[in-house]
Amino acid sequence: MSRNTTLIKNGTIVNEGCSLSCALLLVNDKIERIIQDGEPLPEADIIINATGMLVIPGVIDDQVHFREPGNTNKGTISSESGAAVLGGVTSYMDMPNNTPPSSTVESIRFKDSIASRESYANYSFYLGATNDNIEEIRLADPSEICGLKVFMGSSTGNILVDNPESLEQIFSQSPLLIATHCEYEPIIKKNLAKAIERYGESNIPFSEHYLIRDRNSCIESSKIAIDLALRHNSRLHLLHISTEEEIEMIKRASQISPKITGEVCVHYMLLDNTMYDTMGSKMKCNPSVKEGRDRDAIIKAVKEGVIRVVATDHAPHTKEEKARGYLNAPSGLPLVQHSLQIMLDLVKYGIFTKEEVVDRMCHSPADNFKVSKRGYIREGYYADIAIVDMNKPDGESTKNPAYLCGWSPFEGRIFGASVIHTFVNGQQVVKNGKLTGEKTGRKLKFEYV
Repeated sequence: MSRNTTLIKNGTIVNEGCSLSCALLLVNDKIERIIQDGEPLPEADIIINATGMLVIPGVIDDQVHFREPGNTNKGTISSESGAAVLGGVTSYMDMPNNTPPSSTVESIRFKDSIASRESYANYSFYLGATNDNIEEIRLADPSEICGLKVFMGSSTGNILVDNPESLEQIFSQSPLLIATHCEYEPIIKKNLAKAIERYGESNIPFSEHYLIRDRNSCIESSKIAIDLALRHNSRLHLLHISTEEEIEMIKRASQISPKITGEVCVHYMLLDNTMYDTMGSKMKCNPSVKEGRDRDAIIKAVKEGVIRVVATDHAPHTKEEKARGYLNAPSGLPLVQHSLQIMLDLVKYGIFTKEEVVDRMCHSPADNFKVSKRGYIREGYYADIAIVDMNKPDGESTKNPAYLCGWSPFEGRIFGASVIHTFVNGQQVVKNGKLTGEKTGRKLKFEYV
């Protein structure tokens, strides 16, 4: 086997709670050496001078919707994974609400086959739960599939699990981590009927979204999920937490069972309900963005480590779809290219440290899902690396994002940091902020025994 070498020198490595001046030697697909400051540097085929830059593990995003197969007018594995690596995201876990839904092991294999050819980043695909696929769930291999997605509230894709008996089977028998979308459908339907009665079907303002898909719908559904997990000793991961009450519920539940964890998404730390009038459909997502007190509670929970995983719920839709009225404009925001920049802006604002950002976006997702040999800068680990210039503002990527849908909810925003280079499995996939064309993503493996 040929020996391909890359030396990354003069940067500040942010890893495992420390920031150190070190160099990295990448050999083929692995990190071979972490070279301490002052040690002689080896020769290499490629030398990256990272003076003044941060060198971090590649981000692992545990929740994306790349839309392939079925909705490739919105996004493809190629387009969205390209956007991901431009943002320093080197691994992703893709959701099953495709057309048709990915609710069989065979459908996961089909998506794997596409990604093996088309993905810039490493990948895994959730199996989708339905009211009647418990036999497929039992067949799933937790070393090969990142998790089981359970939509306990309706969203894009129509794979709602609302049968209590089915939920009991899922929580008692799933060999996979159970990742939930928690919204209680009866509450949403009741609130929507009230909004239609008040405004009519064609005139509901987007500012009603957080009142239709309200906090009580999230709280009630999360309570059901947590109760099921505690009763069956399930491995539960609650996705895109949007209320302060759910944070308290997770905090209490995790003290009883450390197998219960939560995740938040970057937009819930930037937006609140006062912004619907100006942003409209561009911030319509499920669960809804709620109040300022929820945003503040989410930030506090991430800061304190109550919630240790930060992701995106990247969910692209076309501009034409988003231009529709409230009832017909789909929920979801394209975010994966800018999540790291958003979090690094919060570092500049003094909210997080850069070490905390790396923990919540790189280390903790790897730990949470037991990802094999990724998420850290360690000798022998796969060389998934992002190199970031904290002093190079970026206002261009929100105007012309790499997403196939062609828009960003943060258009006009100037981020304070830029991703300069990205490596996936030792290969440079982003050079000076541009894709190199190398599609070196591999299927993620999980260390379940």
